[in-house]
Formats: sequence, C-alpha cells, structure tokens
Amino acid sequence: MRFLKYAISVSAIVLCYLQIASSDREAFEIQNIFSKCKRSSTDFDACVKRAFNKLRPYFKRGVPDMGIAPFDPHFAKEVKQIRSIFGMGYTLTLRDVFERGWSQSTVTKYKTDWANNRIIYSQYFPEKWLEGNYDFKGDMLGLEVERSGRWNLTLRDYSQTTRIKRNGSGVDVNVEIDHIGDMDIHVGNLLRGKSVMELVLDSLINATWKPGFAVIRPLINDLVSTAFTDIWSKSFKDFPVQEFIKD
Repeated sequence: MRFLKYAISVSAIVLCYLQIASSDREAFEIQNIFSKCKRSSTDFDACVKRAFNKLRPYFKRGVPDMGIAPFDPHFAKEVKQIRSIFGMGYTLTLRDVFERGWSQSTVTKYKTDWANNRIIYSQYFPEKWLEGNYDFKGDMLGLEVERSGRWNLTLRDYSQTTRIKRNGSGVDVNVEIDHIGDMDIHVGNLLRGKSVMELVLDSLINATWKPGFAVIRPLINDLVSTAFTDIWSKSFKDFPVQEFIKD
C-alpha cells in the first residue's frame, strides 16, 4: 500500500513537471518566434507576418498558461444580422456556430498602423467551414416568413482582410471578403421539410450563388468579424506582447 501511494505521488510529480516543462517550452518557442521582430526595423511588418504564420500549430491547442484558448474550431454562441434588401426586411440569427480552417490559413500581408493603434492584415484559407443553427424572420412583400433549422457553409480559395483597432481594454474588428473561388451552402427546412423540393432549391442556390453574392457577402463578413472579435478579445486580450516584441 505504501509503495502504491508512493508510486501515485511520483507519477503526479512527474506529470506536473512535464506540464510545467511543456508550458515553459511553448512560451520559449513563442518568444523565439517574435524575438527577431524589432519595432524600429524596416522589416518589422514582414517579420510579424512570418511570426503569425509560425503560430499556426498553436491554433488547435492554444497556450493556456498565456491565456490563449484553442480557436480551431472557433465557437460563437450567437451571430445576429438585421437587414433590409430590395423591400424585404429580415432578422437572421445564427446560433451555436462552429468555424474551422484557421490552422490551414496563411497571412499574406501585414501592416502596422502605429498612428491609429491599428493592424491590418490579409489572410488566405484554402477552405473554411462553418455550421450551426439558424432562425429567420422576414417580411417579404407583406408576407411574414419564419424558418429555423440547420445550415452549413464551405468556402474554398477564400481570402479576407482584417482591421483590428484597440478600443480601451477591448478591440474593434472589421473583416471584409477579398475573394471566394467557390462556395457550397446548405440550409435545412427552407420549404418546411419538403425534402425533394429542398434538394432542388439547394442545388439551384449552389449553382447560382455568384450572381446573388452581394446579398450573402455582408452575412459572411458579419460571421468572420464576430469570430475574430471573440478570438482577439478573449484569447489575446492579455497576451504580453511587450515581452516578445521589443525595440
């Protein structure tokens, strides 16, 4: 019995040591990634771009001891959009949204706007996947429409530009789509469960999404802006950037 207690104690100590060693190693690796980036250097923006791309292995597991939570997939409890387009007003609420593809992305451009305390960068995703539940309430030519169900969206050959500005203790994030090479979108219960007609409508939407892209674009911008606001506000709010980037 004493030997068993001793073995358990030793095992606990070893696990704690491994956890501490792992945390120290990750902090050292991140510090090493940013150590070459000097604010006074003309290469600063290019250096930060390279550093961001080297951080991709951490997107899925995060760095808990530095307050960085995993964000691939990213989870948003709710995203709401209220619009009026072509005489139709609607409220679309997306709930329990999962967004995947961050660890496959690449930062292609990065610029620090020192005067406005802002950073601007462009990012490329070979694929981005989103899924969740939706509630739709609209007024179409005097007719009220209500629908709810599941949805999913796949974006391929996708790029976006993100602007992040510090606002007191938080951040303001704006994301705009630069390019979408291809897209698949599936929305359940559009015709109240009429499965055959819904499959036909589903195929029609995916075959003709480009002409209607102007309608879909603001929604995608809202989705990814919400995701980035959550990520930067929750995971990077307390990131000790001054310890990693120095003059």
